[in-house]
Amino acid sequence: MTPEEAIAWFDSLEPAREQDMLGAWYGSEIGTGHVMEGLLVAARWKGKRFEGPDAVHPLVHDVPFWGERSLNPALLPLRFVTGLPGRDVLLSVAFPLLAPLFFTRKPRARLRTLSFRGRNHAAMCYDAKPINDVFARISEDEVLGWMDFKGMAEPYFFKLTRF
Repeated sequence: MTPEEAIAWFDSLEPAREQDMLGAWYGSEIGTGHVMEGLLVAARWKGKRFEGPDAVHPLVHDVPFWGERSLNPALLPLRFVTGLPGRDVLLSVAFPLLAPLFFTRKPRARLRTLSFRGRNHAAMCYDAKPINDVFARISEDEVLGWMDFKGMAEPYFFKLTRF
């Protein structure tokens, strides 16, 4: 779908509430041609885990040899990696080797209600990056996420499905 179609879909959905987000969620990309598309897939992104308002694990990955691990987004050079030629192949090879450098046991984001596009939505606010993931309900067990990354021209969309 186009970014405009994804924006229209997001706007057509009811905002998610904070209590809707608690628990563990599988993540998947929504293809819009965004510069980040394929990046999380190459890095074996599994999803997100919302333990409470001040305890969110924003990047849960299935890491070869290590299993399910949370990564610290503050240590990830997202803007650098998105511009690398062949980055998806490079990342899929390098990620299992480099991932332990980014492991964390601590939550690295918070769950808040934000006014976004004129409505109040549950949002995940990264602790150390200028990123808010804003959520709208597709169903009781699925939400559409809009990654609002300061300085990025277009939004990145993803879907979360409750475990």
